[in-house]
Amino acid sequence: MSTSQPASVKRFPQITLDTLPDKDAKALAQEILDISSIGLAGPYNVMLRSPIFARRIKDLLDYLRFNTSLPKHLNEFAILIQGRLWSSQVEWHAHYPIALKAGLRSSIADDLKANIRPRDMHEDEAIVYDVCMDLSTKHKISDDLFDRAKAILGEQRLVDLVAVSGTYMTVAALLSLGNELPPAGAPLPFPDSV
Repeated sequence: MSTSQPASVKRFPQITLDTLPDKDAKALAQEILDISSIGLAGPYNVMLRSPIFARRIKDLLDYLRFNTSLPKHLNEFAILIQGRLWSSQVEWHAHYPIALKAGLRSSIADDLKANIRPRDMHEDEAIVYDVCMDLSTKHKISDDLFDRAKAILGEQRLVDLVAVSGTYMTVAALLSLGNELPPAGAPLPFPDSV
């Protein structure tokens, strides 16, 4: 099967600075443009349909991406886990290179992409995987997993892990709602999912 993008129709026309309704929305869009590798595309194209929501989630994303207590490679691993669970083309496209640059081993990310429990994870990576997977698939974690996660990550990092996982679940849902894809010409990470 080809990994090229299908002729897919975005559900929302691409937003631009000129099409935003007011100066606050335009200011927020400019903030996004200053940090985003995909401009106003992807989740921002959907989020900006609700400017107050977009402002609040962007502020949360700023914390979760740039100021979280989690080491960056673990934070990005949690994002990739949601990207894989949702087969989110944009999430994986955007965060895979960031995760590798942050120090996540490609073998871990590649196993995850193949829907295999990553092999040879370090203890902290295994805890991130188990917490994210259990919360996403079972909608709870056991007392044993909680105790291990708290011992390995500490309380703040465990809370931040759940926050990043849940927030990127929301991002994946927004991407799905908008039928958003990576930039034109970029290969699809999950070609069988379109």
